[in-house]
Amino acid sequence: MDLEKQPAPQATPPEGCLTVAIRIPVRIVVLVLVVPVRIVWDALVVVGRFLRDSVLRPLWRALVVWPCVALWRYVVVPLAKAVGWLAKVFVVIPLVWLYRSVLTPVGHGIAWLARGIVAGLVWVYARVLTPVGHGIVWLLKGVGAVLALIGRGIAWVARGIVAGLVWVYARLFTPVGHGIVWLLKGVGAVLAWIFTPIGRAIVWCARGIAWLAGAVVTGIGVALYWIARVLLVLPVVALWRWVLAPIGRVLAVIGREVWDALGHAWRIAGHISLAVGRFLGTLFRWIFVEPVRWVYRSVLTPVGHVVRDVVLRPVAEAARSVGRITRAALASARESVRQARADVRRMLFGDAGAVRDVGAVGETREREAVALREPTGADTRTLGSSTTALTKD
Repeated sequence: MDLEKQPAPQATPPEGCLTVAIRIPVRIVVLVLVVPVRIVWDALVVVGRFLRDSVLRPLWRALVVWPCVALWRYVVVPLAKAVGWLAKVFVVIPLVWLYRSVLTPVGHGIAWLARGIVAGLVWVYARVLTPVGHGIVWLLKGVGAVLALIGRGIAWVARGIVAGLVWVYARLFTPVGHGIVWLLKGVGAVLAWIFTPIGRAIVWCARGIAWLAGAVVTGIGVALYWIARVLLVLPVVALWRWVLAPIGRVLAVIGREVWDALGHAWRIAGHISLAVGRFLGTLFRWIFVEPVRWVYRSVLTPVGHVVRDVVLRPVAEAARSVGRITRAALASARESVRQARADVRRMLFGDAGAVRDVGAVGETREREAVALREPTGADTRTLGSSTTALTKD
């Protein structure tokens, strides 16, 4: 039930007459509609909690938790221990033995062989490859010196060829290039004197055409803009401002008031449901629980005590007496049988067998005497009785 305190109301702007006129009828209607729903909801919550605590949790424990615990405790854990033991016996111990007795000696042998191979390779490198490498390096140095001399000669010849080419370019091709450039400049001046006025006229015509097209497009756009504004925008603005906005404000006020009314009605219905639940609980307690309790305390308990004191205890005492008498009769019968057997043995075998039987009978009598010294269930010591010589009955 939602009985928590609500936060303190904040400062709100003044409300209009429409809000005040809508609030009270809406809250009354909503309260009338919400109270039965809240009572049914609280009843369903109580029933659901009762079913959860009394049915679902015991079923969950009986059908899921306890089988899982039993499965884990009596199946999975022993099976895991058995698998672990089997793995230790058939996998770990053989692997350890294999590692210690086979792989370790083999590894030591491989390491010794590898050290020998490395020592041999070091000797070959130091005694064979190093002198050979020094000889190859000396030979390459000589070849490099010869190639350097050849390269210097080739470079001297190349520098002579380049110097000749540079002289030819400077004395022959440079004057010819200057003449060609002077000729091209003259041709360009003549073409500029001829085509410049033509280009300016074309540019002026293009600008005029572009200005005319822009003016036409601007006029069409302004016309379309005002047509759209008059036919579409202004009616939509008027519809929004004078129709939809007032309707929306009214609907917003109604919706806010309905929401607030639902909240107030739900809280009030919670208090009403709590009062109804307490009333029904009190009524159930006074109609059913208290009479049952009174019957149990005032009728069944005294009757049970009377039955216990008058019937059950005498019956138990009689049963214990019958048991004691039966045990004594059986003991005397066993002693008679032993005595008869001793007499038969004495007649058949002489005094030796009789002595054994007499000893067995004596031990039996001593055990019975020791057992009889212990107090029985009905003759035990209590605070109201005594076993001393002065106070014993």
